[in-house]
Amino acid sequence: MIDPHAPAPPGAPPWTGPARLPVRPGTGRFLVLVCVFVCAACGLVYELELVAFASYLIGDSVTQASVVLSVMVFAMGIGSLAAKRLRWHAAVGFGAIETALALVGGCSAMALYAVFAWTGGWGGVWAGGPRCLLVAFSLAIGLLVGAEVPLLMELIQRIRRQDAGGAVADLFAADYVGALVGGLAFPFLLLPFLGQLTGALLTGTVNVVAGGALVLGLFRRDLTRRARWTLLLVGLVVLGVLASAAALSDDFERAARHAVYGRDVRVAVQTDVQEVVLAGGTHGRPLDLFLDGRLRVGGRDERRYHEALVHPAMTGPHARVLILGGGDGLAAREVLRYRDVRSVDLVELDAGLIGLARHDPGLSALNAHAYDDPRVHPTTADALTWLRRAPRAAYDVVIADLPDPGITASTKLYSQEFYGLARRVLAADGRLVVHPGPLSTRPRVFWTVTSTLAASGFATCPYRVLGRGSGFPAGPDRAAGASRSPHDWGFLLAAPAASAPPLRLDPRGPRPRTLTPGGLAADARAAERTRIGGLPASTLVHPRY
Repeated sequence: MIDPHAPAPPGAPPWTGPARLPVRPGTGRFLVLVCVFVCAACGLVYELELVAFASYLIGDSVTQASVVLSVMVFAMGIGSLAAKRLRWHAAVGFGAIETALALVGGCSAMALYAVFAWTGGWGGVWAGGPRCLLVAFSLAIGLLVGAEVPLLMELIQRIRRQDAGGAVADLFAADYVGALVGGLAFPFLLLPFLGQLTGALLTGTVNVVAGGALVLGLFRRDLTRRARWTLLLVGLVVLGVLASAAALSDDFERAARHAVYGRDVRVAVQTDVQEVVLAGGTHGRPLDLFLDGRLRVGGRDERRYHEALVHPAMTGPHARVLILGGGDGLAAREVLRYRDVRSVDLVELDAGLIGLARHDPGLSALNAHAYDDPRVHPTTADALTWLRRAPRAAYDVVIADLPDPGITASTKLYSQEFYGLARRVLAADGRLVVHPGPLSTRPRVFWTVTSTLAASGFATCPYRVLGRGSGFPAGPDRAAGASRSPHDWGFLLAAPAASAPPLRLDPRGPRPRTLTPGGLAADARAAERTRIGGLPASTLVHPRY
């Protein structure tokens, strides 16, 4: 430890004497470091909460995290510079900053959710409103967090004059440890037990209490009577606002869900993996399943998707079937239509989703109670990890019913390693089917997945299902506008090839087969007669399309 009584360097502000504390200097210094620890933890929780909410509401977690982190770090630098003007009034300045930070950071999640829920569909000039608000909150929180450190440095020096290097080392040590605790508390404590809204409000409460206790308790003799009462009253008002918001958070969240998902929301649960929302599904209403805010199952169109996903792959041998993902049980429902299927192994990451698919009356009716069939064997595991331990040539059909490849967390499920492991568990005459997303709106993603399959030793046959009218539902991100709803579903049927032919694709890609009105089984057999992996020679046909 650097000598606390070492002389200050030349050019330091004039020494005005130690602060008049109600405790010994050593105890006072320890209390300041505790406050540094708490404030750092709160600041990181605000940061993670903004990243999580932006990824959940807007999508593309890498972009949102980059925007939030870069804006906050920039703002922290500006806040540190601005705080230089407050050093001569460090105690009252720090108290005011913590009060403002508690209000802004604590209410940020609720404000973002409200703007997204009630104005996200306005379009026009306000189409980017939620994103602008995200940047504004990142900037404001960064400015306030950045102003903390210079003021805390001044306060710790007011207790006992210390060499600047030693004071900075102690302060940053407490700051970094607090950031570690806040970073771990958010995903493992606040999010699963309190949720994003209540967790942010509780963090704001801790923030204002810690800052107020330090200033009004330890440095109260440095404040004028007017300053003390002002800070106390404003702090109490902020606490009242946060407490009121916490008391109303359940009603607010219910109203916001209705605004986003419609009035038919029946179930909204936060599992260990994601938020699951079920809307409709009873009294003749179509069921919609949302995972982390994204529409996963649209009751009006889900049969078209799952029939197109499953049945072309079932034209060959299909006694042993592996479903990767598909915890909703809808792909399993289609597989079980084949009486000669002996076993269906289903690997789903989210045990909570499997539980809903078993027991929720709407979802279990939609999947025809697939989990009650003794041939279905569900496993809760990550699909990539599970494939690494799976036996070779164990399945005739592998169905990849996985999240969209545009979601950052799922990109590993469209990698060459993933498809190489899928090829290893397939029998020599087996089939793999993949949904790489809409072809009309994201052709680059579609053909990238095609190339990845070819590099993994598969020959492929692309096909798609066309939408009706304005296209398929695109989930609750209505800020994008209805015109961006996908107008098709794209699929890839793949088979192991001893030497997969190289794909020579022009920038637009080859034209995939399109499912059109007719009988599915006959046309799936016709597709088999055309070489999988070559350019399409016929049109696939699907019932009712």
